[in-house]
Amino acid sequence: MSERLTQLKEWLREQTGQDCDLAPASSDASFRRYFRIELEEGSRIVMDAPPAQEDCRPFIHVASLLQDAGLNAPDIIAQDLDAGFLLLGDLGNTTYLEVLNPESADRLYGDALSALIGIQACVDTASAELPAYDEALLQTELNLFKDWYLEKHCGVTLDAEQQAVWQRTCETLIVSALEQPTVCVHRDYHSRNLMEVNDGHNPGILDFQDAVIGPVTYDLVSLLRDCYISWPRDQVEEWVNGFYEQTVHSGIVNADKVSKEQFLKWFDLMGVQRHLKAIGIFSRLLHRDNKEGYMQDIPRTLGYVMNVCERSPELQDFHQLLLTLKLPDQIS
Repeated sequence: MSERLTQLKEWLREQTGQDCDLAPASSDASFRRYFRIELEEGSRIVMDAPPAQEDCRPFIHVASLLQDAGLNAPDIIAQDLDAGFLLLGDLGNTTYLEVLNPESADRLYGDALSALIGIQACVDTASAELPAYDEALLQTELNLFKDWYLEKHCGVTLDAEQQAVWQRTCETLIVSALEQPTVCVHRDYHSRNLMEVNDGHNPGILDFQDAVIGPVTYDLVSLLRDCYISWPRDQVEEWVNGFYEQTVHSGIVNADKVSKEQFLKWFDLMGVQRHLKAIGIFSRLLHRDNKEGYMQDIPRTLGYVMNVCERSPELQDFHQLLLTLKLPDQIS
């Protein structure tokens, strides 16, 4: 790593004409690292993305899509794709998670929901050249829960009957996802990847390199049923209903074909898919990457799953399965 940092500092000297001190800017669940540097013209962010594990090109591509749609993604100031280095504009160091509270939530989420409408309405799905959030990808993500959380972390092996329940649950969630209108999906649109900025262009948007074309409710549930902060159900559903009205007004959703109730059902089931995936990823970060900090977020995330399953007739068997397994992270 010291050799790579030396290489990074040499590259920065070439780009800026200055010797730069690297200060850690944020942590990341991937192999990417971020540093902040102070230049005469202001602060900048440096992305270190080792090419063997990470590809900077999707980040650059999606940043361009978001900026073209009028959204606040960081500027790409300099790049070395072979080395895996990017020099970026700095959107500050105040995440939504740090400033969200009952008094600020309506304002901050109002900005984030307006920006999400911008992503969905202004990024053209036909020309965006993004991967599809298809059945195979949805199933691969769901398998993270079974492989890394149930089997690896909890030591649970499903028997034939339980495996059948799992497969029926996956099919239900995938069908629900694929029947939704498709839009550009950020795929990690939550309080740690949204920045409160002071220039009137709130929020700053980060960590968008995994964007796809997929279900209209995916980013919405990432934001409103956040793995890192939770809100009362009635408040969440009020925000969902308001967003539904915006999607109808913007032409994203046809109110004659999709009722408010159907949209909320999609939202609920999409959340189960996302949260099962997230629990699997948190477990993989612990067991594969020795990153244990995300494990504290599993009870909240599993709680979302249990709550929706309990209320959803099509997920009753899965709810009973989860109760039977007596998982260690269930909230009593």
